[in-house]
Amino acid sequence: MNLGNKLAAEFIGTFWLVFGGCGSAVLAAAFPKVGIGLLGVAFAFGLTVLTMAYAIGHISGCHLNPAVSVGLWAGRRFPASDLLPYIMAQVAGGVLAASVLYLIASGNPAFNLSSGFAANGYGEHSPGGYSLLAGFVAEVVLTFMFLLIIMGSTHGKAPQGFAPIAIGLGLTLIHLIGIPVTNVSVNPARSTGPALFVGGWALIQLWLFWVAPLIGGTLGGVVYRILAPEAVVEPAVTGD
Repeated sequence: MNLGNKLAAEFIGTFWLVFGGCGSAVLAAAFPKVGIGLLGVAFAFGLTVLTMAYAIGHISGCHLNPAVSVGLWAGRRFPASDLLPYIMAQVAGGVLAASVLYLIASGNPAFNLSSGFAANGYGEHSPGGYSLLAGFVAEVVLTFMFLLIIMGSTHGKAPQGFAPIAIGLGLTLIHLIGIPVTNVSVNPARSTGPALFVGGWALIQLWLFWVAPLIGGTLGGVVYRILAPEAVVEPAVTGD
């Protein structure tokens, strides 16, 4: 598969992740009487990855996440030459998704960006009021575990065909744990799109949602490489 096709797949897949995940939070989480709440938003993020993994995993590996691409590179599953193009495609997909979501959400007269637009934050902008340190630790640990799930489920000795399910459910669990802390990033592309629209505090705090996931992803890739040095070196079907 040529690089252009891979980048297009990553762009579309990340669009779906951000639109589906953040869209569920912005449009449906607190909808009168039938709001899906925290549980619904967590499953929405997991379902975006699961569906895209089956749809585009055979094209690009379905990373959908700069931290995943960096982690797979650290785990020797992904070439350094493709790293920057993948990240650019992922961020572009996330920004377009936030743009489309804003267009839809602003069609409701009650919509207000001050509600957060599913942006990630810490301190007074954390859903549960968690500190910068708590947010940093949560993002590093959750991304670390996400990479272990990804690399393990796509290992050559793992049961074949089930990786998207494990990864999708893994991301669901990550959101069930982390939404109260930071709204959960574990994905710089997911964080960047909404932050550009919220501006102000969201852009000021955006650094955390790049730095912590990249650290966690790198550690996850390195640790799994140590745990399973015989891992098959091939593109991994993954997600965010």
